[in-house]
Amino acid sequence: SVPGRHYDLDTTEPVSFSLKSLEELLSWKPSDADAFNIATTPLASRQPPLQSSRPKTLVCHDMMGGYQEDRFIQGAEAETAYSFYHWQYIDIFNYFSHNLVTVPPVCWTNAAHRHGVSVLGTFITEWSDGANICESFLAEKSSFHAVADKLVQIAQYYGFDGWLINIENKLSESAVKNMPSFLRYLTDRMHRSVPESLIIWYDSVLETGELKWQNELNEKNSVFFDSCDGIFTNYNWMEDHLERMVSQAPKRLAEVYVGVDVFARGAVIGGKFDTNKALQLIRKHSFSAAIFAPGWVYECNEKKDFRQHQGKFWSLLFEYLPTHSVCVLPFVTSFCQGFGKHMYSKGKVEEVKNWFNLSAQELQPLFVDMRSEAVENGWVWTRGCPEDAWNGGSSLLVEGVIPASLSNVSVRLFSVRVPAPPKIFISFIYKLEGVSDVKVALELKTHHAPFCSFVDIADIPASSLRPETLPEQDSMVQQFTQRCGTWTLQGWQSRCFLLDLKGCLLEDIFVNISQVQPEEQEVHFLLRIGEMKVLDAESLFTTQPQVQNPSMSDVVWRRGMGVTDTLQLYLSATLRWSYPANHASHFRVHWRKLRCPEPRALSEQERAVFIGRAYASVYRVVDLAVPDAVDGDPCWMEFLVQPVSKEGFTGPESEWGRLTLRYAE
Repeated sequence: SVPGRHYDLDTTEPVSFSLKSLEELLSWKPSDADAFNIATTPLASRQPPLQSSRPKTLVCHDMMGGYQEDRFIQGAEAETAYSFYHWQYIDIFNYFSHNLVTVPPVCWTNAAHRHGVSVLGTFITEWSDGANICESFLAEKSSFHAVADKLVQIAQYYGFDGWLINIENKLSESAVKNMPSFLRYLTDRMHRSVPESLIIWYDSVLETGELKWQNELNEKNSVFFDSCDGIFTNYNWMEDHLERMVSQAPKRLAEVYVGVDVFARGAVIGGKFDTNKALQLIRKHSFSAAIFAPGWVYECNEKKDFRQHQGKFWSLLFEYLPTHSVCVLPFVTSFCQGFGKHMYSKGKVEEVKNWFNLSAQELQPLFVDMRSEAVENGWVWTRGCPEDAWNGGSSLLVEGVIPASLSNVSVRLFSVRVPAPPKIFISFIYKLEGVSDVKVALELKTHHAPFCSFVDIADIPASSLRPETLPEQDSMVQQFTQRCGTWTLQGWQSRCFLLDLKGCLLEDIFVNISQVQPEEQEVHFLLRIGEMKVLDAESLFTTQPQVQNPSMSDVVWRRGMGVTDTLQLYLSATLRWSYPANHASHFRVHWRKLRCPEPRALSEQERAVFIGRAYASVYRVVDLAVPDAVDGDPCWMEFLVQPVSKEGFTGPESEWGRLTLRYAE
């Protein structure tokens, strides 16, 4: 048997979970099975930092009760699923459910952290049961300290960045008296344990203990705001509420997150595809915004058109969403959005199935949709596309028209703002769809680092570089190709570049599309980008660590009918191994049948068979059909764990982890 909190009881797949009672919270202790739920992607450095004074954007993800397909840690087979990929437009992501302690599914934390976005869980009490819980844990200092300590431990252990505190029930006089102390203690402990963490209070209870939403920060709820990092207001506000709040917290405007209900329930401004109307007023008064339930685009619209609705919703908000830079090297992306119709590897279909796993999502670009602007100025539209990909489930389509008045257009894909190493190696894989008389180039915007500040570089002249392509025979290109492993381009084009940018700050990455022979007529283009890598050139020569200490636990055997209507033996088991933290983007898990454990030349039937991808040093093998042990003779099989580096490099099989298994009746 396997523990029901950590595994799906039907399949034994690992799942994310919440805690539903105060007893569960206070008795929480991590077990071996909790390793599946630990986020392995650290919070990426970003500019400006979250602590800057500019207005922020928080997304509160409350959809269908939570823990849908996203609860399956190793991914789900789903024809449609909600995904989010406009990360550079938001600052904080809050995962919400109506359970007492909502621990964000690990896939959301991995995806958000990759883009420099902080993740909050939710602590919520509601109705009479919630009132009883509050009476219990707010009774005295020791009891609210115990709850706060557990919340801190949980966030620190699973790797997310704080909590939304949502008390939606009346509080007694004694309980409400202790609430500010609880918030101050929790906030202080979180800040000490998790750098850049946040505790945010939801506008619900008043300082008297009465449950009465104010739709603003005022003297009745400011005691809670003063005890933590911010307040998330209720949604039924009008502009006069915003005007009053400007004087209520003049030095903390960015810490007031004005709530916007995308479902537009009650007397609200905006919502649905008019959410921009609410954002316009919020930014007019310099407040932060809390966008509640943007999953509306998935829940209440045709699911097969999800990408179009998601693109429309967020493009209407771009004007009011300050972006941030993701300051990381290596900078590697195949534009995978964490779901797709197929799983691709190096331009080939590896698995034919609908799939969803946000841990597989890679860095997402700044999206552009200029189709509604004047035709004579041309237009550009960028979007994820699952119809073809280099790696993962999607590529980036860049479509547009170069107007007759221009010879080329440049599209900004990423803001990175990272100090450049002495030499940068860049690879770029793309294809032009259809007939198009255009050529494609990368363009980089840089600043001279000694003269620029990470806080404000707007007034410093920038340089634009358009690097020259290296020939295939170049030693650096050959070294790069060797590290990546073999591939066949099959219609894709690969370009490599080497830049000496010592002393520079790499700020932006553009793609430039130009006419081959400029003519006085507009030109339509459709560019598909499969992969982009910006690497420290030294990384092409560094060796990868080896996978160490593979082990197996939680083994489940079963017999059932196989695909040929014969009895089949199936194995489920948890594989674990050791690998240095933050060195691998993921691991590829394989297996093969052995005749005996001694090394020997393998026949084609004994080559390693791919099972799946792991985004931590643990993987659950589920219902693997294996040879049956008959007549008492033992069977031998081998599991192999192949690390894939942050640069996307793979090593020889000698560096993989190996675990040999002998089994018999």
